[in-house]
Amino acid sequence: TEGGYFIDPASGEFNPTHPDIVADAQAGATPKTVFGLILAGLVRRRADGIVPFTVMSCDNIPHNGHVTSDGVIGLARLIDEALATWVKDNVAFPNGMVDRITPATTDRERGILASDFGLEDNWPVFCEPFRQWVLEDHFTAGRPPLEKVGVQFVKDVAPYELMKIRILNGGHATIAYPAGLMDIHFVHEAMQEPLVRGFLAKLERDEIIPTVPPVPDTVLEDYYQLIERRFSNPKIGDTIRRLCLDGSNRQPKFIIPTIADRLTAGKGVAGLALESALWCRYCFGTTDSGAVIEPNDPSWDRLRATARAAKDAPGAWLAMEDIYGDVGRSAAFAEAFAHALDVLWANGARETLTRYLAGQL
Repeated sequence: TEGGYFIDPASGEFNPTHPDIVADAQAGATPKTVFGLILAGLVRRRADGIVPFTVMSCDNIPHNGHVTSDGVIGLARLIDEALATWVKDNVAFPNGMVDRITPATTDRERGILASDFGLEDNWPVFCEPFRQWVLEDHFTAGRPPLEKVGVQFVKDVAPYELMKIRILNGGHATIAYPAGLMDIHFVHEAMQEPLVRGFLAKLERDEIIPTVPPVPDTVLEDYYQLIERRFSNPKIGDTIRRLCLDGSNRQPKFIIPTIADRLTAGKGVAGLALESALWCRYCFGTTDSGAVIEPNDPSWDRLRATARAAKDAPGAWLAMEDIYGDVGRSAAFAEAFAHALDVLWANGARETLTRYLAGQL
C-alpha cells in the first residue's frame, strides 16, 4: 500500500536509512522488503542474460512508477552503483492511476451481504461500480492487452492524475468538513444536504476546475458531474469521518496546490479559504451542535491546539509551515481565511455556507 514505500515524510523522497532497507542492502541478505524482492529478481535476470520484467505499481499514490523506481534504484545504489545504473537504464516503471471508492468493511456491509444475498462473510469488500485505471504505455518487453478489459493506455498519466487529485480528492475535502460540523455521518447524506452539495458545485466550478489543464478525450464538466453521482451513491456507505481523516497529509496534496495556483494567477480564493477555515474549525474538536470530534489525524493534538489558538488569532493556523508553506504567507489568502473563520465561529457552518452560496461571504 501507499505506506510501504519508505518515504521520508520531511523530504518526500525515498529513505535509504530505514532499518529494513539497510538490512536488504547487506550481502547475502534474505529480502525483508518488496524492493528487496524485486531487486533480487532483477539481479537474477541480469545474471542469466534475461530481459528484465516491468515493475508496475498499482498503489493509489501520485507518480507511483517514479516512486517505485526511486525505491528499487535507491536500494540498488546501496549495494552497487553499477547495478543501480543498470536498473535505471533497463527496467520500466510505468506510472498508473487507479480510482475506485472502496470504504472499510463494517457490520453494515456484512449485514447487506447477508440480507440481500444470503451470504455470510466476515470480510466482504464493498466498492462502487465505477472503476478507472489509466496506465502509462511503457513496458520493458511487451504487455498484456489490458485495454480489452478497460485499461486506458496513455503516453502521460499526469493530466489524469491531476484531474483526479483536484476534482475528486479535492471534492472529498470540500464536503468533508462542513458535513462533519453538521453531524452528517455518510457521504451520500452530505450530498443530500443542499448546502453541502451547493458548496461542492460552486467551489469546484469557480475555483478548482479552472486550475486543471486540459485532459485528453475528457470534458472536465462531465467528469465533475460523474464525481457528483459517485459521491451520491447510497449503497457504498462511505463515511464523512473517513473523508475528514488525516487532513494534515491530505490538504497539502489535494487543496493547498490549487490555492497556490489561484494566487499565482491573481485569481480569487474565497471558496478555498472557506474550505481551509472549515478544516480549522473541525480540528477545534467539536461540531456545531457541541458533539466531541474524536481524534482523526496523526497530528490531532497539534491541530487541535493550533485550531484553538486560531479562534482568536487566525494566522496561527496558516503559520503551520509544513502544511501551508508559501500559501500561508499570502496576504490575500490570510485575509480571506481570517474572514471565513470569523464568520464560521459567529454563525456556524450552515449560515456560513448559505452566505457563501449567496455571494455574501
